[in-house]
Amino acid sequence: MRKYFTILDLGVMAINKNIAVIGITLGVLLAFFNVVLRYVFDSSLTWAGELTNYLFMWSALFGAAYGFKKGIHISVTMLLEMLPPMMAKIILMAAHTFSFAYLLLMSYLGYELILMLVDFGEMSIDLNIPMWIPHLVLPFAFVGAAFRAGEKVFEVSEMDAKNVIVNHELEAIKDSLDIRGAKHVDA
Repeated sequence: MRKYFTILDLGVMAINKNIAVIGITLGVLLAFFNVVLRYVFDSSLTWAGELTNYLFMWSALFGAAYGFKKGIHISVTMLLEMLPPMMAKIILMAAHTFSFAYLLLMSYLGYELILMLVDFGEMSIDLNIPMWIPHLVLPFAFVGAAFRAGEKVFEVSEMDAKNVIVNHELEAIKDSLDIRGAKHVDA
């Protein structure tokens, strides 16, 4: 069973990371190209602004889902550090459970929005595509983030209570060292 979760984990991570990177890259390139067209050639692509907004929206939401895996979202652990380890573990599990439920709700509401946009038949102004297409990001990105939050619940539940806060801090330090090491190796 763990093998299937590992495969699912890698798939979700790849999707989140790649869509975030591709979205931000294409958005920046498109915006830059349109600015050059506007100021150098006194022309522009009318649809570029709208598409850039959608690319950034997709990139931000899938990037946020990826952030759950890497543990890069802001968290304040000062209160948890003052509590007994078992109480800190329970509160951390409750926080991740709440996040999981909230993200699933957002995914469901995103799905409902898609159905509503399909029923209305609303079209985007500049791209002339159905509005439900760019809004597909909502259910998919939130499901990916919910998967990550659920994963954190299980990680914390299997961890020894004494190591919950220490492990959280060590992951952040390790990630920052990995980033610095990757920059050093590339240089």
